[in-house]
Amino acid sequence: MALLTVDNLTLTLDGITKLDNLSFSLHPGERVALLGASGSGKSLTARALLGLSQAGERVSGAIRFYRHDGLPLSSADQARQSRTAAIFQDSSAALHPLIGVGKQLVLALRANRALSARAAWEAAIALLATTGFSQPEHIAHRYPGELSGGQRQRVCIALALASQSALLIADEPTTALDVITQAQVLQALETYTTRAPGRALLFITHDIAVAAALCQRALILSDGKIVEQGTIDEIVRHPQHPYTAALVTAARQQRHRLPQHALALAG
Repeated sequence: MALLTVDNLTLTLDGITKLDNLSFSLHPGERVALLGASGSGKSLTARALLGLSQAGERVSGAIRFYRHDGLPLSSADQARQSRTAAIFQDSSAALHPLIGVGKQLVLALRANRALSARAAWEAAIALLATTGFSQPEHIAHRYPGELSGGQRQRVCIALALASQSALLIADEPTTALDVITQAQVLQALETYTTRAPGRALLFITHDIAVAAALCQRALILSDGKIVEQGTIDEIVRHPQHPYTAALVTAARQQRHRLPQHALALAG
């Protein structure tokens, strides 16, 4: 049973086609990478799925969200159940600069669960621990501007967990991070899909090595079209499209950046 089904999603901006008949689905427990170069349409896809638009855009096709039991969500259900959580590359813009991290988590938790203030605070501390903070109480009392980029990204993941959304869209969340912090963020994203049943992740990136460290399946996007899709194993072993082959070649040339299981595939 799919959590998300996209059929023939097409987006034009000022009359120019930016996304061309995209079709794919996400199922519970899946971590799927949307891979492509800058300008390929990755972020436009994320915005379309989130219902965000800008002047001059026209969107056609179908985007369908489903409950855990496979029944479609109505529009009212989608709004009420926070159908999708999102993490963007710029974590500083995603967090309120004048509200402490713990309070922001408490607000999110109480908006989605019937919790007392004390219970919500305890849940916020637990979420920060889940996302890899060794001193979650200390982080909870900090403001976003006092945290590093990697710490802010993990707070954003904690907020996604607080929303209890079945689907998380993460748009280039590790691009500006060092290798150690990147690994922590990837672990937190994996935890998102494994900690509770019925969740799925759409991980948007230009880096096939990072995708191989996290995702089971990939969609390759080039010039607004999905040119190839399959398991990470299939795509790394036997790329079919020239652009996919170029991605794999670049990853092989930077073997020190690949996770161990991806090294085996790229060998």
